[in-house]
Amino acid sequence: MDINLTARNAEIHDRFREYVEEKVSKVSQFYKGATSANVELTHERNPRQAEHSERIEITVFGKGPVIRAEAASVDRYAAVDLAVGKLFERLRRARDRMKDHRRRYRNVEPEDLGAVDITMPEDEQETTATEHVDPATLKVGEAVEEQLGDSPVVVRQKLHEADRLTVDQALYQMELVGHPFFLFIDADTGQPCVVYHRHGWTYGVLRLNTVVAE
Repeated sequence: MDINLTARNAEIHDRFREYVEEKVSKVSQFYKGATSANVELTHERNPRQAEHSERIEITVFGKGPVIRAEAASVDRYAAVDLAVGKLFERLRRARDRMKDHRRRYRNVEPEDLGAVDITMPEDEQETTATEHVDPATLKVGEAVEEQLGDSPVVVRQKLHEADRLTVDQALYQMELVGHPFFLFIDADTGQPCVVYHRHGWTYGVLRLNTVVAE
């Protein structure tokens, strides 16, 4: 598995690079379809954020779903450990949920993580804007931040591809990226939907009363 390490506001030393590669490479033991991983280290310069000054974001790409986790700590090595731990936990939760689903529906596939073909753009770009953001000009994978007038409120917008998935696939993908919700288009009804965590293993689905054309 190829591991790409980048940094913002920080230098990457050989010892840290070796540590990251050793930790992240273990993901392939649990996710056989993994082909590459992007690891980003961000150093927060704001003294008020000292306790979370070192942030690690890991995104794993493969023949199946994308897996993502991030963590922050005062120490970058500790942040790596926390982020990798989250990756393993999301893989475990996803597998447990699939096993439970198969016990209730014996004809459900896939049998392994790599069988769900859900992809995301690997070349996501981050930009910051101070003027008004026109949603029509956003590119897929691009994130733009806009400050509302003179207030401290900042709104972040990001454009994603509209994947057509079943509810089960959407829940599965939500577990792997670690988000509390996941937007998608229902493959059966064509409705824009969002699945979200409620509590424990309980989830919710919100649907819009409209249909998106093929």
